[in-house]
Amino acid sequence: MCGRFFLEASLEELTELLGPFEGLTPSPRYNIAPTQPVSILREDATGGRHLVPVRWGLVPSWSQGPDHRYSMINARAETVAVKPAFRAAMRYRRCLVPASGFYEWQPAAGGKQPFAIRRPDRKPFAIAGLWELWQAPDGSELESCTLLVTEANARIAQIHDRMPVILDPADFANWLDRHRQRPDDVQGLLRASPEEWLETYPVSKAVNNPRSDAPELLDAVPRPPPSP
Repeated sequence: MCGRFFLEASLEELTELLGPFEGLTPSPRYNIAPTQPVSILREDATGGRHLVPVRWGLVPSWSQGPDHRYSMINARAETVAVKPAFRAAMRYRRCLVPASGFYEWQPAAGGKQPFAIRRPDRKPFAIAGLWELWQAPDGSELESCTLLVTEANARIAQIHDRMPVILDPADFANWLDRHRQRPDDVQGLLRASPEEWLETYPVSKAVNNPRSDAPELLDAVPRPPPSP
């Protein structure tokens, strides 16, 4: 799964990655956690691209609303097209979630060790996502999203067996295309990224606290001994 990520990209870097879009450049954030606002890129009916804030943790349109008992921060790429919570969004509401990297935890002596996982050149990338609109009985609306995850590549598998689906920029247009409504049209895009796309290194356990949010969270720390 992917339970934390970070984004520290300039407008120029985001535009280079995503192409022209409307919306505000997100402020740097170093420890984005579930239920917090995240930025997603989606297309409108005319093909215009918009970067908008939504809640991380998908709330299905047919549900009674946000429920802390259920986590829908991630959707498995292998089953997303058939799961009731995700199948409509998979057809009609696909999005990109820009990130500079994410965190995963590995068993180690003294407790789980967090690792930062990011591009070697420190540039942002885009995770495949889905978004949804839920309307409350009083008419108020809530937009939310989930991140797609798949089996980890060999490098990430040393830390965790799952990883987010990081899309090749060449596939962005197909993933966002509102006219490609059959899941089979885009299912082949949902695969693990090549190993050379990412590097991993241990970071401070301060990242375990979702209230921690500072650049120092991305500083490397000594690699701990393996779990006995």
